[in-house]
Amino acid sequence: QVQLVESGGGLVQPGGSLRLSCAASGFTFSAYPMTWYRQSPGKEREFVAYIANTGSSTNYADSLKGRFTISRDNAKNTVYLQMNSLKPEDTAVYYCSTRGGWTDYWGQGTQVTVSS
Repeated sequence: QVQLVESGGGLVQPGGSLRLSCAASGFTFSAYPMTWYRQSPGKEREFVAYIANTGSSTNYADSLKGRFTISRDNAKNTVYLQMNSLKPEDTAVYYCSTRGGWTDYWGQGTQVTVSS
């Protein structure tokens, strides 16, 4: 079955960086686009970044352009989210996701906390 496992979250000071990873299994990873979302306490889950199956196309939430970079390694079945110049408002649980047919698949999320 489809499994998505995020890792790499943690506590970081404002201005710091983190790289999140999402390891995928149970499907042909190279055939599917991948997306990162995040959810802060009391807020709805929001779109962060998208990458096409080949990695040739990416898209970002307007507010995150220039700070976040999505990438993927199809040989490792892994998608990454490089986050730089982190701000306290980036504090959230970060999820990776993919869609198969009419079904959205989600990982369990990884907590990112930006605080001094």
